[in-house]
Formats: sequence, structure tokens, C-alpha cells
Amino acid sequence: MPRMLDVSDDVRAEIGDEEADRLLAGENAPGSYDCTSCRTPGDSEQERTSTVLFIGDETAVLAFAHATCLPSQVVQVTEEQLQGAVRSISADSGTAKAAVEQAVLGVTSGLVLINGELHPALVVEPTAPIARPGTTTTGDDFLPLLIEQGFMPLTEIDSVPSVLHGWSVLLAMGQLHAILQPGPDGGGQPVAWWQAHQALQVADSWRAAANKHQQVLLFAAPVGSIGRQPREDLLRDALDRAAANGKLVAATLPLAGT
Repeated sequence: MPRMLDVSDDVRAEIGDEEADRLLAGENAPGSYDCTSCRTPGDSEQERTSTVLFIGDETAVLAFAHATCLPSQVVQVTEEQLQGAVRSISADSGTAKAAVEQAVLGVTSGLVLINGELHPALVVEPTAPIARPGTTTTGDDFLPLLIEQGFMPLTEIDSVPSVLHGWSVLLAMGQLHAILQPGPDGGGQPVAWWQAHQALQVADSWRAAANKHQQVLLFAAPVGSIGRQPREDLLRDALDRAAANGKLVAATLPLAGT
């Protein structure tokens, strides 16, 4: 049975037309899979599914994700990271679902109520622990790394976080394109800390709040802290829990664009 698969031009260029066509025909695609972004089960016969190709220096691993979580794309990772993912694939697995070990930043938009006013917010949660560059430990340094960049730890969400200068949220024509950070030398042209493979549509209410405040709240939590929440009230509950557990940092970022 044909699968509801999305294969981007970039992925097709890497795996070749023949392999891409086999996937789309359902010959090599899994029925059920674990989403490489949110880690919950998916079914390519029942819901739109993205093919995500992780490429190291010598190895490539094809994984699958809910189309609502990630667009079909090619993700460059180090060979060491990729080999770690391959080693963790169970012997009887026909798919490379263990590529979830490669951290992809999941970004969710929502409105957060603080002191009676709605603020546009982005919630960032990686799909795997983030190690400090150059280390071989298995710990998660995601929050310490962000704190070093100027993000503030939160124990509760009771006020608007302080502005983190040099960072910004790039919005263009009502779509989210990137989260920018200062360049390597601390000045000059900013670089993308996170960039959408395809621009993400945001709700009209979120865009209106962003244009009103000209800034966006950015919350970040380690993998497994927030999860995929279908409603803003549930997202807020998850944020409050993460803050209470000491697993949330935040900053206010100026808005770039409209």
C-alpha cells in the first residue's frame, strides 16, 4: 500500500530517484515508526510522514517523523554521533529509528499569559541530550550552554524574562524563519541558532501579539521536559512543571521582521 510519505528534493537528491520512488510506493517504508522528533509512534499509512536523512562523514541514516513535527530534510551530523545512533538500532529493526539520538531542535509556538497579558512565545526542546562540543560524555549540557549565553533559569513563570541582546527571532510574511544569535566574534552579522528547513506558519493571534510587543519569549528545556502538547493550556502546564523541576531557561528576544 502506498505510504503517506513526504520526500523532499534534498533527500531525493541524496538517496536517488529509484530509492525515493520505492519509498513512496511503500516498498521500503515502514508502516509504524517512532517519530525522530517527538519520539511518539507514527503510522505512514494513516498520517503524513516526513523522511529525514541524517548524514555523517561516511554514513547516512534514514529516519521518519510526523510531518507536523518536522519537514522532510537532510540533517548533517558528525560521524561519531551517527555511529552512536546506528549502534543503538535494535538488531531486528528494519528502519533507522535510532537516529532520534541525533539532537534536532523542536520548536513550538504559543501564547503565554503573564500578569494578565498574552505574550508570543517559542518553546525549544531538543530530541536528544545535547553534549558540550568537543566532549564525549553522555550528559545533557543544553541548559548550561544556554545559561552561558545569557538565558536565565526559571523556577516559575511570573514575569517577562529579561531581553537577551544580540539574539532575535526572524519572522517574515507571517512565517517563522529562524532564531538568530550573535556571530562567533560577538558582533557583526548574526548567525542562525535554529533555522526552519521550511518557514513555519504561526497563528494570526501569535503574529499579532509579536507585532504588538515587538519581542518574543523564548523558553528552552532539555529533552523529555515538555513533549508534544496539542493545546496551549497543556503547553503552559508543561512549562510550569519544567520550571518547578528546575528544567527551564528563558529570555526575551527582539522581533526581526513582521
